[in-house]
Amino acid sequence: MAIVTAKKIQSLANGEPKRNPIGGGLYFVVRKSATPYWMLRYSSNGKRKEMTLGQYPYLGLADAKAEAAIQKRDINSGADPLIVRKRIKEQSIKLVDDLFNDWYENDLAKRLQHPNIPKRVYIRDVKPYIGDMPIDQVNARDVRSIIQRIAVDRPTVSNDALMYLKQLFRHGIKLDLLANNPASAFTVTDAGGIEISKDRFLTLDEITKAFRVFRENHAKFTRDNYLACALLVTLGVRKSELCCAKWSEFNLEQALWDLPEGRSKTGAPITIPLPSQIVTWLNELKMRACGSEYVFPARRSSKKPHMGNDTLNRAISSMFGHEAGRKVQPKNLMGDMKHFSPHDLRRTFRSLAASQGVPGHVAERCLNHKLKGVEGIYDRHDYLKERTEAHAKVATLLEPVINGVSNG
Repeated sequence: MAIVTAKKIQSLANGEPKRNPIGGGLYFVVRKSATPYWMLRYSSNGKRKEMTLGQYPYLGLADAKAEAAIQKRDINSGADPLIVRKRIKEQSIKLVDDLFNDWYENDLAKRLQHPNIPKRVYIRDVKPYIGDMPIDQVNARDVRSIIQRIAVDRPTVSNDALMYLKQLFRHGIKLDLLANNPASAFTVTDAGGIEISKDRFLTLDEITKAFRVFRENHAKFTRDNYLACALLVTLGVRKSELCCAKWSEFNLEQALWDLPEGRSKTGAPITIPLPSQIVTWLNELKMRACGSEYVFPARRSSKKPHMGNDTLNRAISSMFGHEAGRKVQPKNLMGDMKHFSPHDLRRTFRSLAASQGVPGHVAERCLNHKLKGVEGIYDRHDYLKERTEAHAKVATLLEPVINGVSNG
């Protein structure tokens, strides 16, 4: 093998992507559109392994050879440098934030299809209270405080948070950073309670009453919230899909909403037809948006530029006499009506569509549900024409209720 010089390495760094052998298991790895680096190949317990020594030019040829020699000396004495490096990294896990980051990187991101869901719960509901605490100082009272705080307004999220906390501290036990799991003794009865399968939907009379109360209390229940509820019950879309919708997704002249795959929960894009009534409401929202790229821009100081995910939940709950964080609760303006959530408006659309004679498979596609069984496998028809008719029927039924000209 020809002698490799520093000048030769500089030439290789500007050459074609390749693993260039230097000798003694040391390689100079050149990547396309990325920084070259030094890599050492070695055997440990009969297995071939590779470890990165450093990037070029921060680590030059002479230093790379010296580092490789040190690592090989340790390998010859029976040590595995990758294991040593991992243990050093684990020793730096001292705070709950450190533990979560390690759990996310080495477990959640690899195991879950949507790892950002537990990450979002952690960042919002756990991190502010124990994120900067040493792992071994977190106790059961801390866990109880977190799940009870969430359960006041979001019982389902409280259950999820408890599940994630159990898994997080179990990860700490795996790494020998904890002897006990401070969340292990708690159950869902300590958090948000046992979740019952929901089947709540609103009758036409309930919809009429709800929108009347919303209108009568417009100073408290804003016009943006009002129109958001109108869109949810007439289109049947998910709240998360609506709250962060951008005007660039809409073609109001053609009366279409192109929901991209990145925002569709099913992972597939869908074109949603817009009845004329909805186009009218959207035109009003466009005026109210005052040039914002979002259909529902944030009206208060917020990290997000659009309506928050809990905004509608809180607004509706306040109509039922419940506002999180307040000792003195407001008056229940809904009377004896059973509480409902934004998701129940989506379920209400499904019920109204059925009452208007919309076939089940068409209503399911209106909800952006994947068709099940053989029909879902072989029927790739998008049903745009049928969905257009279905949405028009529901919008026509609800127009007088939402526009406030019904007798309800």
